[in-house]
Order: sequence, then C-alpha cells, then structure tokens
Amino acid sequence: MQLYHGSNQIVEKPALIIQNHTLDFGFGFYTTLNEVQAQSFAEKVTSRRKFGKPYVNVYNFDEKAFSDCSFLEFKSPDGQWLDFVCENRNGTYSGKKYDLIRGPVANDDVYRTVTLYLSGVLSRSATLAELKVRKLYNQVVFASDKALSYLSFHLFYEVVHE
Repeated sequence: MQLYHGSNQIVEKPALIIQNHTLDFGFGFYTTLNEVQAQSFAEKVTSRRKFGKPYVNVYNFDEKAFSDCSFLEFKSPDGQWLDFVCENRNGTYSGKKYDLIRGPVANDDVYRTVTLYLSGVLSRSATLAELKVRKLYNQVVFASDKALSYLSFHLFYEVVHE
C-alpha cells in the first residue's frame, strides 16, 4: 500500500517528534491514502511555517503491521471517533496507546464543527449528523517506532501549480 505525507521538507526517515500542539489521533507520524490531501497539507504547512517547499513524501507500507501492531480503526466519524478526537485535541486522552491508528481526518472544516461541539453550541447528535454529510479524508497514524518500521520511503516530489 502507498501512503502520502505532505510537508515543507523531504522526510526520508520518518520519526516520532514531540509536537507542541495536539492532533486528532495524538502523538505520531501522520500519513494518508489520499494524494490530493497530502498535496494540500504540504501547501498549508509550508505557508504556515514560512520556509521550505511543499513536498509530498511517498512511502510503501507493509500491511502486515495491521496484524503485528496494536491497531485502532475508525471506519466512520461516529461517537467513539468524536470522543477520541476531542480528547486528543484537548490533550486529555488517557486510554490505551496504539501503534497504528486509521480513520477519518478532522480537517479545518470538520474541526470547526468539533469546536462548536466542544464549546456546547452543537449537541453530540447534531455534531454527528453534521459530520455524516461532510466529505472526510483519511489518515493513518504511526504512533510507535514499531509501527514506523513497516514504513519505507519510496520517493518525494514538489507540489507545483502551473
């Protein structure tokens, strides 16, 4: 399986780096099956950080990891996914640690909905209903060195608009 990682740099050796902000699925190296999503993220992160170039890093992933590693999968943005994302984004998740996590992405648009839920503007049921009508991309998060050992760098390219 091929996975993509959008960045403002070439990442030949993915590593777990402590981040100063909380993400959907917590600490880890984030990838996606969606190449266009990786291109968009590469452009956003390059613009935000104001250095580098927008690169898409392409990796080969040995799917044997799904059986060899502890694995959590969310097939849809359901209540369990919402709780997991909210706890991770708030930095309050204290449940089981997983090597690999796969599921929908709370991108900027989706995260606005989640923020309205967290602030009490939207109810849980209204939030879940809203999420069902959104087009959600996916993410595969490598949350341990064990999981990263199943990922190998294939190539990179710069995102260029003509």
